[in-house]
Order: sequence, then C-alpha cells, then structure tokens
Amino acid sequence: MAIPPHSCTWDIVLEQTKTAQEKDSDPLLWAIQLHSNLSSLGVSMPSPDLAHSLVSYICWDNNVPATWKFLEKALEMKIVPPFLVLALLSTRVIPCRRSQPAAFRLYMELLKSHTFSFKAEVIGPNYQQVMKSIEHVLHPSQIFGLQTSEPGIVLVEFIFTIVWQLLDASLDDEGLMELTPERKSIWATKSQEMDVDICDNYDKKRLQNLERLQNMNTVMAVETIGQFFQNRTTSRILYLARRNMPTHWASFIQRIRLLGANSLALRNSKNVSPEALLDLIPDTPNVLPRNCKTSSMEEFHALMSSGSLVSFAGLCHGASLSAVWLPLDLVLEDAMDGSQVTTTSAVEVITGLIKFLQAVNDTSWHDTFLALWIAALRLVQRERDPIEGPIPRLYTRMCALLSITTLVVADIIDEEENPLDESECCSSNHWKEKQVPGKRRKDLVSCLQMLGNYRSLLTPPQSVISAANLAAAKAMMFVSGIDVGSGYFECINVKDLPINCSGNMHHLIVEACIARNLLDTSAYFWPGYVNGRINQSPDVVPSQLPGWSSFMKGISLTPLMIDAMVLTPASSLAELEKVFELALNGSDDEKISAASILCGASLIRGWHVQEHAVYFITRLLSPPVPADYAGGDSHLIAYAPMLNVLLVGIASVDSVQIFSLHGLVPQLAAALMPICEVFGSCVPNVLWKLTTGEEISAHAVFSNAFALLLKLWRFNHPPLEYGVGDVPPVGSPLTPEYLLLVRNSHLPTSGNAQKDRNKRRFSDVASSSSPEPIFVDSFPKLKVWYRQHQACIASTLSGLVHGTPVHQIVDGLLSMIFRKINRGSQSVTSVTSGSSSSSGPGEDNPFRPKLPAWDILEAVPFVVDAALTACAHGQLSPRELATGLKDLADFLPASLPSIVSYFSAEVTRGVWKPVIMNGTDWPSPAANFSNVEEQIKKIIAATGVDVPSLAAGGSSPATLPLPLAAFASLTITYKLDKASERLLNLAGPALESLAAGCPWPCMPIVASLWTQKVKRWSDFLIFSASRTVFLHNNDAVVQLLRSCFTVTLGLCTSPISSKGSVGALLGHGFGSHFNGGISPVAPGILYLRVYRSIRDIMFLAEEIVSLLMQAVREIACSGLSRERRQKLRKAKTGVRYGQVSLAAAMTQVKVAASLGSTLLWLSGGSGLVQCLIKETLPSWFISVHRSEQEEESGGMVSTLRGYALAYFAVLCGAFAWGVDPSELSSSKRRPRILGHHMKFLASALDGKISLGCDWVIWRSYVSGFVSLMVGCIPNWVLEADANVLKRLSKGLQRWNEKQLAFALLATGGVGTMGTAAELIVESYQ
Repeated sequence: MAIPPHSCTWDIVLEQTKTAQEKDSDPLLWAIQLHSNLSSLGVSMPSPDLAHSLVSYICWDNNVPATWKFLEKALEMKIVPPFLVLALLSTRVIPCRRSQPAAFRLYMELLKSHTFSFKAEVIGPNYQQVMKSIEHVLHPSQIFGLQTSEPGIVLVEFIFTIVWQLLDASLDDEGLMELTPERKSIWATKSQEMDVDICDNYDKKRLQNLERLQNMNTVMAVETIGQFFQNRTTSRILYLARRNMPTHWASFIQRIRLLGANSLALRNSKNVSPEALLDLIPDTPNVLPRNCKTSSMEEFHALMSSGSLVSFAGLCHGASLSAVWLPLDLVLEDAMDGSQVTTTSAVEVITGLIKFLQAVNDTSWHDTFLALWIAALRLVQRERDPIEGPIPRLYTRMCALLSITTLVVADIIDEEENPLDESECCSSNHWKEKQVPGKRRKDLVSCLQMLGNYRSLLTPPQSVISAANLAAAKAMMFVSGIDVGSGYFECINVKDLPINCSGNMHHLIVEACIARNLLDTSAYFWPGYVNGRINQSPDVVPSQLPGWSSFMKGISLTPLMIDAMVLTPASSLAELEKVFELALNGSDDEKISAASILCGASLIRGWHVQEHAVYFITRLLSPPVPADYAGGDSHLIAYAPMLNVLLVGIASVDSVQIFSLHGLVPQLAAALMPICEVFGSCVPNVLWKLTTGEEISAHAVFSNAFALLLKLWRFNHPPLEYGVGDVPPVGSPLTPEYLLLVRNSHLPTSGNAQKDRNKRRFSDVASSSSPEPIFVDSFPKLKVWYRQHQACIASTLSGLVHGTPVHQIVDGLLSMIFRKINRGSQSVTSVTSGSSSSSGPGEDNPFRPKLPAWDILEAVPFVVDAALTACAHGQLSPRELATGLKDLADFLPASLPSIVSYFSAEVTRGVWKPVIMNGTDWPSPAANFSNVEEQIKKIIAATGVDVPSLAAGGSSPATLPLPLAAFASLTITYKLDKASERLLNLAGPALESLAAGCPWPCMPIVASLWTQKVKRWSDFLIFSASRTVFLHNNDAVVQLLRSCFTVTLGLCTSPISSKGSVGALLGHGFGSHFNGGISPVAPGILYLRVYRSIRDIMFLAEEIVSLLMQAVREIACSGLSRERRQKLRKAKTGVRYGQVSLAAAMTQVKVAASLGSTLLWLSGGSGLVQCLIKETLPSWFISVHRSEQEEESGGMVSTLRGYALAYFAVLCGAFAWGVDPSELSSSKRRPRILGHHMKFLASALDGKISLGCDWVIWRSYVSGFVSLMVGCIPNWVLEADANVLKRLSKGLQRWNEKQLAFALLATGGVGTMGTAAELIVESYQ
C-alpha cells in the first residue's frame, strides 16, 4: 500500500507499523516495504523525522520485542540515522532503566552495534541534518559550553555524552553517585520509578529476575564504557573531548576513578577489570598512537628523544648527550656580561628556557633539574681563576647558582603544587593530566642526590670554602643530634671541630634548597652527604655574641655588632625584615647602620635571602613620607644620609649585576629618578654627617644616584646601535621611558602582574614607591637633561646664548677649572663666548658655584666643547685639558656622564682631527703597544679566526681622534680607589665603546695606555681590545660563529676541542692560566662578549642557517663511511639500517640546532627571530641549493637537514616567545608571526608556492616542525588560525601522514576538533 504524500505521512507509517506488529509480520519485509514507499515519495533516507516517530512509538506504549526488531531493521537498512535514534533512546531509556531493564539492554545492544562503525553516517547525505537534530535532542553544546554546532563537534559531543550517560547510570545503580562532588548527574540518568510500585506489580520470583537483569545491565554498561576506550575510533574521539573540554573531562575522569575503585559490577565483569579500565585512560595520552602504522614521524620522535642525561660531561671534556642542554650554559654565561643590565629577571628567563627545553627534549624533570644544576655549577667553575677588571666576579656567579637557580626550581615546583587557578592549569597544561602533587619535588630530591657524584664540579672556589665548610658542619651537627643554635655558626671555626667538616658546592646547594622549603633536613642523612658524626658537644657559645643572633634577641646595635652583621649574611627572612623595619623607624644613626647591613654580605653573599635583600634595598630607596612630616621640601631630604649609604653600597659591578639578575632594574630606576630630581634641584648649602665622620652634600647624593641610574641603560651609545636604515632595533633600547614602562607593568593593576609568578614578586616593590604608573614627565629636571643628552648625540652642540644664566654658568665653570690658564693673555672662555674671565674669583679662593646640580649639568657640554675647541686651537695643552676636566668631575662627579655623552657624540661625528700619541703632548702607548697587539692576534688565532688586516700600519705613529684622546687621558688621571671606582665603572664601558667604534688600531692604543696604568688589568684590557676586530669585519664574525659550531660538535682536529660539547665551546672562561701571557679564549666566550657591539646583526640569520646546514653535512659525512652511506641509500629501511650511527648523528644535529638557535636569539632577540621565521627560512626554502655531498648521501643529509631546521626554528621561536599560553606569554606577537609561517607552509603544501630546495628537506622540515609543535608546544597550535591548520592537515594527509594530520587537528582546539573527528572516522573505519 502506497503512503500518500501529505502532512500525516508519519502517522500513516506508524499505523502501518502497528498493523505489521499485530500481524506479527517479518521485520525484514516491513523494512523493505517501508523503504520502498519512502523512496517513491522522495523522502531522503536515513530520515530524522522517521527516527523521532519510531522512538516515540516504542517508548513506552509499544515497548514490545516486535517493535524493537522493526527499529533494528530500520537501522540496518539505513532508513533511520543510528546516531539520532541512539540519542533519542538515551533520553527515554536510561531514566527508565529500572522498570524497563529489557529496553535498556536492547538500547546497549544497539549502541554496541552502531557506535563503533559509523563511517557511512559521516559521509552520508543527511550528516549535517542528523547532527543538528542530535544537538536539539541532547543540547550538548549548551552543557559543554561550546558555542558552535559544527557537525564534527556535535559528533564528539555525542560520543562523549553517550559514554558519560552510561557512566552516571552505572554509578547511580550502584549507589555511588552520592560520593561524587556534585552528588547528581548532568544527564537525566537517575531512575524515575518508585520501588514500591515494582513490589506491588511483581511477584517475588519475577522481582528476582528483574534485579538479576538490572545487575547484568550494570555489568554490561561498564563493559560498554571500556569498549569505547578500547575502540580505535571512539577512543580517539574521546581524546578530542579530553583536550577541548578539560573542565568536564576532569569531572568525568573523577567519576571513572570512583567507578574503578568501588564498582561491584566492574569486579564481577569477565571482560574488563577495574585496573584494565583505568589503564585505558592513561595520564599522558599518546597523540601519535603506537599501535598504528609506522611513519617517518615515529622515527623522528625516536631519534629526537635521545636526550637523556645518561652520561653527563665534565667541566671541559667529553661529548655526550648532555650537550643538548647547552642553551642553559650559554644563557647563564651571557647573563654574566656586565656591559649591560636587563629588565627581565633571570628567574623568568631561565624558567621559560627550562620549560621549553624539557618539552622539546622530552625529558623528565629529574634530568631537567640535573641539567640546570650542572650548567650553573659549570658557570661557577669557569670563574675559578678569573682575570682582574671592572667586570662581574665570582659572587655574581654564585648568585646565579644558589639564588637564581634555586628560585627557578622553586617556581617550577610551585607551579605544579599550587597552580594560580584551575582554569590556568587546564589551559597551560591541558594536553596532560594534572600532575601528581610532589612529583617534581621528588625529582628534585633524586637529582640532588645524584648531583653529589659530580665531584669535579663541586669543588668550591677559594673564597667560598668557608661557607661550604659551615654548611657541612651544620649538617654534621644535626645528624649527630647536637643543637647549638644559630648563633654558634656566627663564630665557629671549622678547624676547631673534632672531625673533618670540609664541604663543597653540594652542601651549599642543599642548604639553599632547604632555606626555600624545597627540601627538609632529611637531606642531611643522604648517603655520603656528611663525613661522619661528632661524638662530643662543641664548646659553649658566648651568650652575648655580637651578631645576628644577638640582634634578634633585641640587643641594641653596637659598632662591633654592626661590623659583624655587615660581614656576615643574614640566615633568614625574619632577620632582614627586622633590619628593614629599623631602617624605616629607627633613629638617624640606626637607619644608616641598617642600610649598611643590608648592602653588606646579605646582598653579596646572602644566597638564602638575596632576593629579599634586593627588594628591601629597593624599597628603602623610596622611603615613605613620615606621618608627622609637614615640610615644604621633599621628605627624601631627611633621608639623605641613609640614601647615600644605600647608593654607595650597591654601586659595585657585582651589586648592579645582582639587581639585574633578580629583575629589579626597572624598580631600581623608578626609585632613583625621584632622588635625582630632588637632590639635583637642591643648592648644596647643607652638609650631612655620616657615622664614619664623613660629610656629604646634596651634590654627593645626587652624583651617586645619577651615576647609578645611568648604569641601567646604555646612555652613551649613539643612535647607530639602535638600527641603521631599514634595520630594526635590536631588542628594546634601555631608555628611561622603557624602564618605567616595564616598572609600570609590574603594578598590581596590570593584567598579567597577578597571573605571572615572577611579576607577582615585583608588585610590592613597584607599588611601594607609588601605586600609580610613573612616567618621565614626573621628573621635569631629569627630562630636560635627557632631552639635551639626546640632542647632543643627534647633532652638533648649539643653543648657548650670550648673557643667559646657562652662559654665565659656563663662564664660571671654565674659570674654575682653568683658572691658572685664564691668568694669561686669553681665556679659554673666549673661544666660544667671547667673554673674559674677569668675573672669576681670586687666585686664593677658587670659584665654587653654589648651584643645583641640574643647572651645572646643563652647562657641562658647553664647557667641554669650549675646552676641546681650545685644545684643538693650541690654546690649551692636552695635560691642562685632562686636568681641567678632572677638576670639573671632582667638583660635581655627576658631570662625568655629561662629559662622556659629549665625547661619545663627537667621536661618532668624525669632525675632529686625529692627534699623535707621542708621549709629549699626549700619553704614548709605545711601551707595550706591540705586546698588546701580539696578544690580540694570539687570542683571535686561537679561536680559529683569520683576519689578515690586524696590522697597525707598519711604523706609522699611533693616533686617536681628539675627543677619544681627551677622554682616554681623562680616565687615566683617576686613581683606582673606592671613590673613583663608581665613576670608572661608568666611564670605562663608554671609553671601550668609543674606541671600538673607531678605526683600527684605536682600541689597542687605548688598551695599551690603560695597561701601563693598571698592569693587573692587562688580560681584561687585551681581551676587550680583541673584540674590536669583530666589530669592523663581518667575515670575522662568521668565522667565529663557524668556530663555535666546529668545536661544539667536535668536528675539528684540535686535541682540546676534538671531543666537542659545552666544555670546548665555553672552556674555562678567560684568564692568565699559562705562562707567557693570556690563555686561549674559547670561541663561545669570545662571541658572547662580542655580539652586543655588532651594529648590523640582521645578516646573522642567513649566516647561522648556512652554518647549520654545513654542520649537518659534516656530521653526516664524518659519522658514516662512504660505503655505509651507500648502504643506507640502497636499503629499503634506510633509517633503521645503521640505527646506532643515525641516532648518534641526530643527537649531534640537535646540538647544532640548539647552538644555532641560542646564538641567534642572544644576538638579536625576538626581532632577529621574527626576521628568521618570516623572511630567512621562507627565502631559503624557495631558493635552489645544490651539493654533490648530498647526492652521495642518498638523501640522509637532506633528511637530517630538514629535521635540523625544524628543531632550530622551534627553539628560536620558544626562545623569543616562550611556550606558555598567549595570555601569559612575554610577547603578543607570537600568534601573528607563527601564523604567517604556517600560512607559508600551507600555501607550499597546496602548491601555491614553488620551492627550490630539496623535496626531502622540505618534507622532513614540515613534518618535524609540526610534530614538535604538536608534541611539545601545543599552545602554539592553539593560537593558529583553524583554517590554516586544516590546510596543513590536508597536505600532511596527501603525504600519508594521517597520524600527524590528526595530531595537528586534535591540538588545534575547538576550531579544528570537528575536522579531527571526521578524519578519525575516515582513517580508522
């Protein structure tokens, strides 16, 4: 009978079904007739409308076996869509499973028949309509919070919903739902029937049968859940749910574990056990399943994962797998360069570095922590025999080892144990299940126990031996059960103990970890940690021992106690807090004493509390306004003595570098600016007396603050260093504006300040000076000087108007510093102003203007210009010029920076004639110039660099540009004492920068002059001069980079570096270790001290890529004989044939890529990395490259090159932008730049871009790049455009890389989840 095509079609279908039911018709005949009738009416099948009608018909008026058979046949013949039918049944059957156990069982049978094989449904014509109907039935998007109804996404939601419904039904049936946090299901799974009705309607036997069927259904439900996780298709779909619905998945997994731990049905199951069910849901699911077809990417992962620390290298010998951690060594060593401070905490930099190295190398935290500690130990060991000079010394390196490294480890452990919030935890690590609390801490313990085996690295430097011995003695006394109190260790002499208590660096590291609650005192009982036990109690300590213990007991400060506390570091935060409170609220003398204590050993050697010491000092530089303060002047003036003690106490090179390592430079700058503004505006009429008897004026406080402030940015460097032509600047120039911008970002009101652990450390310090943002406009006097400074560098000096106050000050200063000359016929001032010196003071009472420092600084450039012009015209001798400028700097030390600024500008302009350094008019370098030049040649040659043009020009006289000669002469007039050290630390780098920027051999001449003055600095000066070679010759830079690759990879024949590794790259640092002069300097050390002065660094990207490709070829060719390469080319399984050799080659390739990426990032920062990703790499792939060696290798070199470029590119990106989620990333440009590169990859895969490189290189690069992103840095994929990811996936599928294509889509978030699900169905069914 035909069915008429009108609105009641489905009513007629149901009537026909009812008739067939009554006649007990064959379900197959019913289905055939129904299919025929619907086809004749043009009804598209499978029909969603019919599914609704049939399910409504069965539930519950016609819940008989016949109708279920009709439904089954309709499903088999594709008349109704299976997924929609199952969705409809789930909402009706599961809530009634108690009263309708047979229906529930039939539902599960249908579930098992139609949810594990559904490829036809996805490619069917009604796929989208069916998914839309499922959305209307189950409302999964509303429940899961996904604002999309894309068919593939609904498919994932449907599978997840079905499994979750079964799970909650099973929990409810076994009475376990009450144990869940929510105590209810988000689905309608709770039984809606009343038990009393069941008892009334069934006799006892039938009730028993009913209960037995219900129990069997529960067992079947939990077994079906297991099948969903066992099936290749549904398990992958559930994996997508896990990645993209982390909050719901966490709740789901919690219930699975509850079921596994308590389910009786699961224990009674013969097909799945509780353990088996939980094993099906591993903590870290494999994106590329191992049971699938082997692909090139599995081989890639196997090779790239060879980075364990099975055999760690010693200090300078042996190549091992540990070399893949060399970025740690390079970054730590680079942080020791005192030529420039940074605005970013070393804790933040190294934490980010550790995270992505751990991810990319796929290592455990045990190995990662071990690598970090060993790199930090090597850093200290390179300073065992240092050279002398104005550079950071041992204590800066000890800070990196015992303070910075410990804080890095503490942050990583705290991130696991105390996530900032649950949403962040899920977003940043959502590809992994939440770690077991304490796992990283346990890895730290095991790694520190193993660290004790590296004896050669643990030998303490001479100045640290006493601290190491005290740490060992403390542990020994604890193990011996002797409690002597903290005061005992303030006066203990380890030699007086009855047993050997010699300690090493291991003891210091453990103590640092205990101080920060990373370890407890059980570490003292580790095997071999102490040498034995003390059987007798030590002598009793005097009860009133002057020191920290007495201070904490409330005893007032005495000179003896102050000296002891200055020389001994605090042992706890409580001690520093009490000193800080004393500095704020004590008497004037107590404030000075407290400031001295904070700037003493607690700052330099207080490794357990160092981060607190620098915070307290920075906060004290911005003291609060007293509650009773009513003066008209700034409240800072009342703190002048204390502020001066602080400023002098932190002025050393090591102190400034320690502040830089802890990331306090922006806060320090913000604290110094108000001090400069206030004291620079004061007339120096008042003198303050210090406890030492010394008197200071406002000029002294201002000069100390101003000199320290200028050290925090490269104020003397010309604009050339910030970019030439179209070349972008290298990083962010450290200007006052930039420093304040970074400081303002640390305020609590800043969006990321509370999300980032490192920034939270700075919030209190930043807000202590002012809770509001600070800008340069807040300091008008400083701003005026800064604008004048910029104008002086940018153009010739102008603007001095006769008769103005500035002009009068210029005349007065010239008369003061050249008073003896002005007695002659012509004054120096007449050179520029035309005035005489008649206004100057008498002979016996030199003119000392009582003017604010800012007014004097405004006049200083004009004074120096007049003096230099007079010297150029012969009116002033060089000696008189140097003496006069020295007098000016002595009168106001803060004038030295302005003198430096003027000379810097004039040298770069090149308008002054050179002067002959003949020893008569100007100092002569002749006494040791030839020796200096010879030593420079030796240093350069030892690094493998050949520069033929090093000759000084034969016997021609040594000359310098007049401003440089004047500046050099001025600096050598200073004595090397404490007072001059602060100024020389400012002028020295400026002099070196100026000399390096002048033609050769200006720098050797300056070095020779200074070597004559300070012989003990000769090694430092010669080394500094040797760096100049690379600033004038890009080819020399390339040679130095090539030497870095060669020695690191052990590709050279030199016995020192033939084994390669970190030791060959960085060696022992530099110093006079051998007789006959300075020892050879490792190429890595030399490059790390050179690159900051390279003006045009943009060429480095292409050069490093080229050097990397050459290194890969040499690795492949040196590791395998020609015959073996031929076998690899002919073998069908080339990678597996000779696997040991290829694995070793891949390890070396990783080392080369690590080295290249680290050097590139250090050299040019994120700007150069951006150039690499957007320009250099695409251009390289488009270009044609030919090599005979590649043809001989049978593609192996090409494969390795592609993998090397992939590893190199990913590491560069990770260096520049990190691996954290975008909201926590240090750069917001990452998604845009990486998105641009992925579009390039997708366009090339689509055939829209023609490539010139070897196809094998291209394929291995794309596969490696995508695989590393997916497996190691999924946050990068999450930020990419979904359409681009889909294009990349299609290209990978064309290469038969379906696993990788799926992994890419699975990692891409909700935007690609639907496509990933459809790829799963296509690939695995």
